[in-house]
Amino acid sequence: MNGRDLVRSVKVVGSAGAAQGVRTLRAAWRRRRADAAGLPPRGAERARVPGEVRDARPEPGGGVVRFSRSELRVVVAVSGAVFWSWDGAAPEPSYALAGRAPEPDPRAVLEPDKDGGWRVVAERVTVTVSRRGTVEVCTPGGVRLRRDLPPRWWEPAGGGPARWMQRSEVAADARFFGLGGRASGPVLRDGTYRLWNTDPGHAVGPGDDPLHVTMPVQVVVADAGTHLVFHDNSWDGTVVLRQGEEGAGSGHDRPGVSELRMDGGPLRCWVVVGTPARVAHIWASLTGPAALPPGWALGHQHARRFGGEQEVRRIVAGHHEHGLPLDAVHLDTDHLDALQVFTLDQDRFPKLPVLAEELRRDGIRLVSVVDPAVHASVGNAVHDAGTSEDAFVRDASGDVVRGVGRPGEAVFPDFTHARVRAWWGGLYQERLAQGFSGFWHGMDEPTSFAAFGETTLPRSARHALEGRGGDHREAHNVYGLCMARAGCEGLRALAPGERPFVFSRSGWAGTQRYGGTWSGDVATGWAGLRASLSLVVGLGLCGVPCCGPDVAGCEDGTSPELFLRRLQLAAYLPLFRTHARGRAGRRELWEFGPEVLGHARGALVERRRLLPYFVTLAHLARRTGAPYVRPLWWNTPEDRALRECGDAFLLGDALLVAPVLRSGADRRTVRLPRGRWYDTATGQVFEGPGQVRVDAPLGRIPVLARAGAVVPVRGETGGVELEVWAPAPGRGGGGLVVPDAGDGWDEAATERYAVRRQGRRVVVELEREDGTDTPSRPLRVRGLD
Repeated sequence: MNGRDLVRSVKVVGSAGAAQGVRTLRAAWRRRRADAAGLPPRGAERARVPGEVRDARPEPGGGVVRFSRSELRVVVAVSGAVFWSWDGAAPEPSYALAGRAPEPDPRAVLEPDKDGGWRVVAERVTVTVSRRGTVEVCTPGGVRLRRDLPPRWWEPAGGGPARWMQRSEVAADARFFGLGGRASGPVLRDGTYRLWNTDPGHAVGPGDDPLHVTMPVQVVVADAGTHLVFHDNSWDGTVVLRQGEEGAGSGHDRPGVSELRMDGGPLRCWVVVGTPARVAHIWASLTGPAALPPGWALGHQHARRFGGEQEVRRIVAGHHEHGLPLDAVHLDTDHLDALQVFTLDQDRFPKLPVLAEELRRDGIRLVSVVDPAVHASVGNAVHDAGTSEDAFVRDASGDVVRGVGRPGEAVFPDFTHARVRAWWGGLYQERLAQGFSGFWHGMDEPTSFAAFGETTLPRSARHALEGRGGDHREAHNVYGLCMARAGCEGLRALAPGERPFVFSRSGWAGTQRYGGTWSGDVATGWAGLRASLSLVVGLGLCGVPCCGPDVAGCEDGTSPELFLRRLQLAAYLPLFRTHARGRAGRRELWEFGPEVLGHARGALVERRRLLPYFVTLAHLARRTGAPYVRPLWWNTPEDRALRECGDAFLLGDALLVAPVLRSGADRRTVRLPRGRWYDTATGQVFEGPGQVRVDAPLGRIPVLARAGAVVPVRGETGGVELEVWAPAPGRGGGGLVVPDAGDGWDEAATERYAVRRQGRRVVVELEREDGTDTPSRPLRVRGLD
């Protein structure tokens, strides 16, 4: 904790209520005192660089290059991913990897290179190491994708973890994406980006950084190719980005620059090269497949503070009365008693299991909020059980750390311990018994409830870290991921026949294995709308495909137009949740007037119609790593104009969605990838690549379908039907359909359809291993007129 954190804590005393403010200030002093005692002072430091190369030792998939003051290990895996590390750092243990590191590629060999350097040559990539430690990644044709200069370490003279810096160069035309959920993207412009999961404590807009999910994952897109780089280090750090410039300075190109500085931890990284689809597939093979949400979780979900069971019934009845599809209801902290965690407020919700069963019969599921903070009071069953299990985080002197959470004075489980995760996962039995089907993790950075913007745990707090031991400097960024793991694994053990639904506010690389994420408190204004899209695209590129913002933002005062535009965007995002957060005035869809209600109904009905398509995208995300929401350059990364475009996106391969991001707009410009596109509302035909102007009336946002696409949709009887968009003359198309096999673990067979045009006819065939067949599903061909 630094001085700014303490000042922030003092400021909230007046705004958080006297009792909570005093607790916050007391906790801030405790953090400061714990860190002063538990962390060694930095003191004098010694700078170090690798030095001159000495020799090299070949190993399977690559080898070790030894320098005078360090050594570099380079390995190419059978998947084509490249791993390298300094100072003997191994790929394991790692919270990002799903299981063991991949096997090395026996065909990749370490061999001498020019000027005393070395190189590893593989099928899809060549890695060269200069005699002073510069690492270059090139295509097989020799085109350079990135150049990592020799790193620099600063080692405390008295011992302890070393700070380090890695400066990298990319092509002048390259653009940076990723780094987790960033509000200012999806293209990351020049600036400094922090790697420390943070609740800013206010409504988030494009200028806010860092946010709840940060991760050292960059996707770099250039004419020469696309690559992903992941520095596997969960410590606090910063990334400074500077875009390159072609022809800068005497006609020479100025490369793009990324400078990564970490406060400690290993210097190790993975690099994946290829098309965007191949990069996503290999990245998913490293970090694990995305959790497959149950089908109902891909529908419309609604959250608010209800205050009691009758209010839940009233709101659900309102949705039915106004013809608004609803698939899940989220209960906020008001359904819990003062102890907050796994303890129901019996006065407000005396018969919650009965309510849950009523809703389930109507096709609506209940979702519960779960925070990690456990009220620190003897007699609290969760606290007492956790104390018996020795489950809570301790400081360097061995005392249990106390912070401030929603319930007030709180203690926090150490989710980096397998035994603690198993204990916590078992607590979800109480939630299941109450009738809940899904779980929404909040405040899991973890953050201080009153002193937002800082961690509630001191950096010196001790964590198990899977038996290795360490402190909160290393554990902070993976705390939310480990909590999600505890919940997901617990639910799989308690209800093995159902797929868990867990989504978290915080996370790190690999969090997709356990569920999705939500954006936190996004600002209500138009800037917040743009930030919502940026967050979803960025997280998808980092391997977290199931995510979304809260519709309506977290503040009062949204206009009917803005509310509707937010709803229309969210209807095409993976996690579709309206959240009535306003403290006064209009909060429900029918409270914005009949015009907005009619248009909102249209958005919700369209989302339900597209549910089979979202189910298909969910299965494909799990199998291939491809996100539901993709940047426009996904299939044509060489198109520079598309790389700059952040105001529209691809939903799978079939649809292009162009949300309205500006007040008063009833038309907007859309930049199209190559090929023919149809306006799904008017049938108007557009040819890409290029820019077009399309209508965007208040009742809808522009959605375009790719010629030749096959889109599975929900028919009037509830079955899956095929919506086929006619290919251009002389061209073909096709698509995949993965039907919903229920909320269990049965794998549905993938249906592959081929489409071709014969004059005025469109022929659709179901592809089988032994040939083709006529589709058995009802289908409708659009675009022939």
